[in-house]
Amino acid sequence: MPTPRSNILLSIIFFHISLQILRLNTPYGIEINLIGTVFAQTPGAILPSPSSLNQAAVSLPIDNSLSISGEWFLSYQIGKKEKEDFNSFNLKRGYITIKKTISRNIIGRITPDISVDRDGDGEGDIELRLKYCYINFLWPTFRIFNSPQLEFGLVHRPWLDFEEHINRYRVQGTMFLERNGVFDSGDYGVTFMTLLGEEMRKEYQKEVNKSYPGRYGSLAIGLYNGGGYHALERNKNKTLEWRITLRPLPEITPGLQMSYLGAYGKGNQEFSPDWELHDGFLSWELPRFIVTAQYYQGKGNAKGTLLDASKNSIEQEGYSCFGEIKLHQWKLIGRYDYYEAFPSSIALKQNRYMSGIAYNLGGETKILVDYEVVESKSHKNTSDKVLELAMEVRY
Repeated sequence: MPTPRSNILLSIIFFHISLQILRLNTPYGIEINLIGTVFAQTPGAILPSPSSLNQAAVSLPIDNSLSISGEWFLSYQIGKKEKEDFNSFNLKRGYITIKKTISRNIIGRITPDISVDRDGDGEGDIELRLKYCYINFLWPTFRIFNSPQLEFGLVHRPWLDFEEHINRYRVQGTMFLERNGVFDSGDYGVTFMTLLGEEMRKEYQKEVNKSYPGRYGSLAIGLYNGGGYHALERNKNKTLEWRITLRPLPEITPGLQMSYLGAYGKGNQEFSPDWELHDGFLSWELPRFIVTAQYYQGKGNAKGTLLDASKNSIEQEGYSCFGEIKLHQWKLIGRYDYYEAFPSSIALKQNRYMSGIAYNLGGETKILVDYEVVESKSHKNTSDKVLELAMEVRY
């Protein structure tokens, strides 16, 4: 059964959606909504997002409108997991994002996260929880720091939003570090983000990538509880995480970027196990293809659950490669992950192979057919194989 908290949050969401629907357009660009609020709507106005950082704070139009967007992942899967055959239709994930311009330099955002409860008394229920809920402070450009922003609340961490705007196939599954339990995308805390240098040319943003379009790169740094957006704070430690991305040849090869991700702190347990992360990431984007490669070394994880029998943090390493070929509406993708952990008893080694073909239905809505093989070697060797038909719906 839905909880009272979920009912309240759903009521808020549908109330805001109703405000958008129950709105009368009048001449001269004035909108009157049926509960009596009158406000001007700037035609074509776009609310900035932390992923694009495309609007300087001083140029943001002031309107009291709401921006509502949605995204969900649907799939049918058939295959074998842990030596058991299965097939099922799935709701993999769903998001509803509401943004509001509060003033020229302040934006509020709330994003509920919809998923299926996999365990406990509510197994099988549709869960509703918050993934993001923050105030975003926009600042004027200062020297090389273009369109700086500060998020406060339940915010983006520095890495995954950046990677997911290069590898746009989150519908298939999570990215390399998140899939191996190192951390997730959001947490309670504060994040500072900025572009480095002026924006790339409009042609590049249109044909290649409009996200994080700083001429010399971008950076993000933040301080967090550490346990992620669906965990309570279990110790007094705060984790420091950062990303710096450089675009070394903006005129010769503008799509080439080099990134370094780091994190330092304690895992989110009362006994505060060590957590440390170092990751190098290389990406090359062109209008017709994308290729990425990364190498990771770390100790423990953000949740503080990657431990040996003596509750010491386990060391790990791994690497991942991803490629996409763009043939107009059709896309061919491939990915390989290698991950290894070193507990004191038996090492875990895992190889993941994924290939797929996607068709773009318009905007960022797409259909994907993919096949994934995961080979794990530890005290129990397994080989999981999954064939999937998935759809990402975005509006």
